[in-house]
Amino acid sequence: MFDPIVAFFQRVFTAIGRGIGLAVAWLLWPFVAMGNWYRQRSWIIKGPIGLILLGLILFYGYFVWQTQAWTNFNPDYVDRYKLADRKVPAGSPVSGPGAATTGQVGAAGTTNQATAAAPPAEGESTEALAAAQLPAGTVCQTSAVVDVAADLIDVNVNQNAWISSMLLYKLGFFGLDWDDTPWLDNKASFQRGINQAVRRTAVELVDSLGRVRGTSGVNNDLQSARGNIQFDEETWYFGINPFGPKTPTPSFYRAAMRDLRKFNVSLGKCEAIFDGRSDNMVEFLDRVANDLGNTSAIIRERSEFHNGGWFDTRADDRFWFAFGQLYGYYGILSAAGADFENVVAQRGLTPIWTETMKQLRAALNIQPLIISNGREDGWIMPTHLATMGFYILRVRSNLVEMRDILAR
Repeated sequence: MFDPIVAFFQRVFTAIGRGIGLAVAWLLWPFVAMGNWYRQRSWIIKGPIGLILLGLILFYGYFVWQTQAWTNFNPDYVDRYKLADRKVPAGSPVSGPGAATTGQVGAAGTTNQATAAAPPAEGESTEALAAAQLPAGTVCQTSAVVDVAADLIDVNVNQNAWISSMLLYKLGFFGLDWDDTPWLDNKASFQRGINQAVRRTAVELVDSLGRVRGTSGVNNDLQSARGNIQFDEETWYFGINPFGPKTPTPSFYRAAMRDLRKFNVSLGKCEAIFDGRSDNMVEFLDRVANDLGNTSAIIRERSEFHNGGWFDTRADDRFWFAFGQLYGYYGILSAAGADFENVVAQRGLTPIWTETMKQLRAALNIQPLIISNGREDGWIMPTHLATMGFYILRVRSNLVEMRDILAR
């Protein structure tokens, strides 16, 4: 009685198997033909071709390894800075003859204010003159924000290969951009997310934090760091437009890292300024909140209009970029809490600041093996983009609230 049914399913599965076999044969046919041609050649031809193929295999093997090996990836990397051990804000004297004569930051949020100094000249402020007025041998507190930013660059381009400018990443997968495939692009997106956080921070260091606005010039080291970190992310050693050799992207980023460390050395010698006023903190939080808002909008667009589930090949790019951005801001904002310690304490921000850091750290626990962009009301395929967007908005809302408190 069941023979016709069994025969029907046998024919169906036989047809499916035959179709899969034809598809595989069609895909492998060029390689089989090349193999047959290669076996018929003499060693004069086989030798060079074999060496080229071996080189390509090693080249691709190195590329695949670099895209999969996330060296020194650690969501708890902030712990090693021991930020709680810092006792004074960035730029304030911590030891030496100046530490005994220099006051702590006042309610207005000014830094490096010498209490025994002569009155400043017209158009200048006590903050701008602080470094010059401190006695020789005074040691000032370096900036944790600058330390974290420099270390994030180090992780991106020294401890790991910068994927976005690697030749095989630029060539793509048979002409298809790796970002349009579900393979080998997660690390590149993660690195670009970190880089976005560092870029935003470098701009704020130049424009406000590393100078007294209106009374001092731009710090040359920070200016150089900002220019280098803004360099495009995809330049290799050679390019077509314009044609000729080029300086690759990682070289510019390494230069930015050196410039940031050089600034911190000067700050430690009390030869530079970190202007940790509350209005500067308001501006910094506002810029970070806007940056996260832009990322949230990108995630919302992808989540709302592209519900391909596990088959959305761009969902992983959006997810890991946002993850990298939060990874970077987790360290930078944690460091900012130490650099602006006086402002956070005086304005009663400690509880909400602590909660924001917890939310940033909680977002870094979301590390799915495969990124799915399912419907928000779906029950088969999860929606990782919506989950990440939720954490971004939680962090952003806290930043906006802190900004509003400081602006009152």
